[in-house]
Amino acid sequence: MENRSTFTTFILDGYYVMDKQKHLFIFIFLLLYAAIFILNSLLIAVIYFERTLHNPMYIFVCNLSFNGIYGSTGLIPHLIFNLTTEEHRIYLTNCLIQIFCLHTYNITELSILTVMGYDRYVAICYPLHYHDMMSTKKLGAFVFFMWAYPFAFFLLYESFTIRLSFCKEIIQKTHCVNFDLVKLSCTDITIHSMLGLATVGITVIPQIMIILFSYAQILRVCIYSSKECQTKAIQTCTPHILCVMNYSVGVLFEIIQSRLNTSSWPHDFRTFMSLYFMIFPPLLNPVIYGMNGHVIRKHIQKILCVTNVAPLKD
Repeated sequence: MENRSTFTTFILDGYYVMDKQKHLFIFIFLLLYAAIFILNSLLIAVIYFERTLHNPMYIFVCNLSFNGIYGSTGLIPHLIFNLTTEEHRIYLTNCLIQIFCLHTYNITELSILTVMGYDRYVAICYPLHYHDMMSTKKLGAFVFFMWAYPFAFFLLYESFTIRLSFCKEIIQKTHCVNFDLVKLSCTDITIHSMLGLATVGITVIPQIMIILFSYAQILRVCIYSSKECQTKAIQTCTPHILCVMNYSVGVLFEIIQSRLNTSSWPHDFRTFMSLYFMIFPPLLNPVIYGMNGHVIRKHIQKILCVTNVAPLKD
């Protein structure tokens, strides 16, 4: 029988390109994490305390912000810690935990964006029936689906990865991704590769189809509506469209990284592609919704503005 070494720790190769300027990158990642945490927390706080924002659309925005904090927490502290080490190693257990956090973040992000697209479709195409179609009970069911489905589904999928043994130790990224870990397996990965593609198909294609269907129906209604209705629909849908486009860029980068041979591409660009997914959507989503909503802007200004204190009388 052939003797093979199995690895329980892995080297994250993506850090070596940052080693020469590690202090600069530590500062950048700290700044990015602080911005993500503050912006999303501020948006959640405004939506929570402002009763006029207690409607389905802003409840979904609140979930989007919470997911952004969850996803960035699963990545950025890990980036900062590994930049302070010399070998940039990660234990298998920690790698699997990070895989679970990052992948569930991504699936949850798309699930929330899908439900938000459906919400915009109902609001514009069936305004008179909106409160019935998006009742409190249905809203609770949507929120439960957005979180329970990604966590349960990916836990089932990751159980196949947990059973593997690994004969290579170098991961060509700054963090653990399921397919990159699977490629280090001692066994044939054909079945795992097919399972991975099936998982992408199940978690991405139906959601994208629902978003496209929603906007096709919105466009159909807007064509035959007044200018005022068209303007209102554009204002309502623009933030969601921008968030979907931002997310789609990240999906495209991740698929290219995982499934195509990008070894000839500049290392800096590959590192940027692998991190875009986890940093820019959580960073830009609260900005997009905060800048678009008049009520949100007004309350953020109230929180951030320094109030004048009246002078004390003698």
